[in-house]
Amino acid sequence: MKKIAIYGKGGIGKSTTVSNIAAALAKEGLTVMQLGCDPKADSTSAHLNGARQTTILDIVRSRGESFALEDIIARADDGVLCAECGGPIPGAGCAGRGIVTAFETLKNHRAYETYKPDVLLYDVLGDVVCGGFAMPLRSGCARDVFIVTSGEKMSLYAAANIALAIDNFKGRNYARLSGLIQNSRSVKDETRLVAEMAEELSVPVSGIIPRDGLVQLAEERNTTVVSAFPDSELAQIYRRLAMTMYEAAEEVEM
Repeated sequence: MKKIAIYGKGGIGKSTTVSNIAAALAKEGLTVMQLGCDPKADSTSAHLNGARQTTILDIVRSRGESFALEDIIARADDGVLCAECGGPIPGAGCAGRGIVTAFETLKNHRAYETYKPDVLLYDVLGDVVCGGFAMPLRSGCARDVFIVTSGEKMSLYAAANIALAIDNFKGRNYARLSGLIQNSRSVKDETRLVAEMAEELSVPVSGIIPRDGLVQLAEERNTTVVSAFPDSELAQIYRRLAMTMYEAAEEVEM
């Protein structure tokens, strides 16, 4: 299995990017699981016709251990296996706790042994640096990390902070930074700025996603560009990015 965490600051288009990557890999015949690690729990909605999935944390809170895997993992029409970690009631508790609880729940219920995903994609908010949001970086979780960024100052700043967090785990067989993904915002000299950041971090720019109205059109249809506009150039870009990431990622044990 390949375990890939995708980080990025809030509002950078990370979940849209992850969902299109997941859909593209599923169309290649791979078994793909997408795990939303944002308390908003909206990572997987593009696979589920806009529906908000009941989170793992909500299920655990309401049912304890009395539930089946099908209650926390949904197989979407595009083939992607979907799950959302969830978070606390707004204003109460640590948002990262939902991630910790979700990871423990999936492990205890042998979710990966049951579904046998070829690729596990973690969609992780990158503005928060508490222990819960660092969970995908730890040993046994994600192996490869890709950061979604634009040429905007705050996006690049967040990418640098995420890269620093990854570097702090160096030498412990934890996750490694494998590339940047440019989600373009029409910033002046954007490609150069992202390329300079990649050079500083000694990683490649794995893909450049242009600013394109098809993203909004797909979102209005509650789906991904890959599913709604499969013959478009943008869908081709997502497919190339997905395969670049898949080929760069290291195979690890479940």
